Amino acid sequence: MKRFPVSAVSIAAFVAASGFSQVPSIGSGQAYPSKPIRLIVPFAAGGGNDNVARLVGKRLADSLGQPVLVDNRPGAGGVVGAELAAKAAPDGYTLFLGGVGSHAINPNLHDKLPYDPIRDFAPVALLAQAPLILVVHPSVPARDISEFIAYARANPGRLNFASNGNGSSSQLAAVMFDSMAGVDMVHVPYKGLSPALSDLLSGQVQVMFSSVVAILPHIKAGKLRALAVTGARRLASMPELPTIAESGLAGYEASSWYGILAPAGTPRDIVTKLNTELGRALEQPEVKNSLLAEGAEPVGGTPERFAAHIRSDKERLGTLIRDAKIRLE
Repeated sequence: MKRFPVSAVSIAAFVAASGFSQVPSIGSGQAYPSKPIRLIVPFAAGGGNDNVARLVGKRLADSLGQPVLVDNRPGAGGVVGAELAAKAAPDGYTLFLGGVGSHAINPNLHDKLPYDPIRDFAPVALLAQAPLILVVHPSVPARDISEFIAYARANPGRLNFASNGNGSSSQLAAVMFDSMAGVDMVHVPYKGLSPALSDLLSGQVQVMFSSVVAILPHIKAGKLRALAVTGARRLASMPELPTIAESGLAGYEASSWYGILAPAGTPRDIVTKLNTELGRALEQPEVKNSLLAEGAEPVGGTPERFAAHIRSDKERLGTLIRDAKIRLE
């Protein structure tokens, strides 16, 4: 009797037709991975998210022996890419570079999302956290946080802070600062970082909470003045710059983060393998140094730790967004 080869596609079709939800895992007879892996990035190429994805993706490809193809899917503040990843097959061949926007901010800004940040994803590994820098135009007469707070309190409503959009991490960092410092700054949202930075440099707005990479060249050139970093620790690249918390606002912390997630239902052994390899990648000096150059600090840890981080950040920022009555315009 003639035998016909059974393909992976026909197996998947049989499983689907039979009503089974089990997806082949490492122990199913075929070693994982056996084909290229797609890493969806919900932002355009060339930005911080894309840089982190390509940096980590290359090391992951080296260790797994299969290409990791970065798939940039920008749109709707990260919603387009997140939806695509959430609805992908949970077989380990589609991964997602999530962040504070996709998993903590967007769920609290939108009444309805085409994905659930908790239910639709399997956290794999928290890669890094990236604090922001509080910078001011040189026209602002403040050299540190205490002087800045004093000036802002004496001039309520006269300081304008730029952000790269309503609901962005830069806006939320400023709103948290306003609340904790007891100051009243005016929010000026822009459609992206570039126009916001342009108006900050020209003095049309005076304050911004910005990513490190975007702002560092202008600080070094003396065009902007850095006052403090928003993270829990000082930056390795700027150790002389204090944190906002140590400058008088105890408990203040606002950071973006990057993490790898898979669609919910991805087999546990595949998640474990990916977590292990990502952990090894983060330990490589070249990866560490590259992340630090991006203004991000490597984190790592278990999938459970990452899941807890997502839930905590979602709840924390949800409270901030509701209290500040932040809405998309």
